[in-house]
Amino acid sequence: MTDTPLPPPKSSSQLRSDPMAILRLLKDEGGNDPRGLPPVHRWNPPFCGDLDMEIKRNGQWFYMGTPIGRPALVKLFSSVLRHDDDGDYYLVTPVEKVRIRVEDAPFLAVLVEKHEENGLQYLKFTMQTGDVVIAGPEHPVRVVFRGDQEPAPYVHVRDRLEALISRNVYYQLVEWGEERAEQGRTALGVRSAGEFYGIGYL
Repeated sequence: MTDTPLPPPKSSSQLRSDPMAILRLLKDEGGNDPRGLPPVHRWNPPFCGDLDMEIKRNGQWFYMGTPIGRPALVKLFSSVLRHDDDGDYYLVTPVEKVRIRVEDAPFLAVLVEKHEENGLQYLKFTMQTGDVVIAGPEHPVRVVFRGDQEPAPYVHVRDRLEALISRNVYYQLVEWGEERAEQGRTALGVRSAGEFYGIGYL
């Protein structure tokens, strides 16, 4: 009887071509922060190349041109996403860092709810991944105006990651907006956690 040889270990290039390897690497990792997010800001692994993965402007994730249909996978991949000083986006594990493409912002705010507590209004945003933030000093809202194009509104999610605010959510903010004079113009904005965020001009 002869022994069956063990399969050779996967090379780093094989790991890069298989995003499931990232899931396996994270499966038993500890040190998560209170939100259940891996501490990617503390990891400094070597750069291992580009992964054929892209986040479209509508918040949908693609791998090799095919949509990733399992929300749990998108949620997990987004938990190890990092936006570095070079302007690029990476999936980061303790042992490797791979670059992915992001068309606009990595998150999409698909729902906003208005709450009031102790006389203050709070705006609660929910992302396509299920992540939730309250607009305020730690999660500001900003709007980019690009010529004749529609305004591009964003809300900060965490670290250097933002969410594009979907059109329907933006229109809801406009409906809730209040007018305020600003540098000789009438600004429209919303309040959350004691802050006023301009979202357009009248």
